[in-house]
Amino acid sequence: MIQPQTHLNVADNSGARKLMCIRIIGTNNRRYAYIGDVIVAVIKEAVPNTPLERSEVIRAVIVRTCKELKRNNGMIIQYDDNAAVVIDQEGNPKGTRIFGAIARELRQLNFTKIVSLAPEVL
Repeated sequence: MIQPQTHLNVADNSGARKLMCIRIIGTNNRRYAYIGDVIVAVIKEAVPNTPLERSEVIRAVIVRTCKELKRNNGMIIQYDDNAAVVIDQEGNPKGTRIFGAIARELRQLNFTKIVSLAPEVL
């Protein structure tokens, strides 16, 4: 469950290290965001000499949450951290590599480029 003011790790090599959620995109007054939701975030920590800088406002898609994800077949998936991937306006990732495991639900949400770059899809 990601809500405004939540800090997230970045799961790609776009140049950002830490994000803070500002807004959840898609509905006007939803409280929480889950895996596959697009958020507006601000970069809190970034790698020097990269295109993304600190305090820049970007869009990101959530790929891991500490809150468990329950599937229709009864399987429960839970990650150790909250993580997101920085995307552009079309939904393509800004980085060229994805780190860590990614949930299979992103494929149904048309984030196939992120799923194809991920080393492990659970």
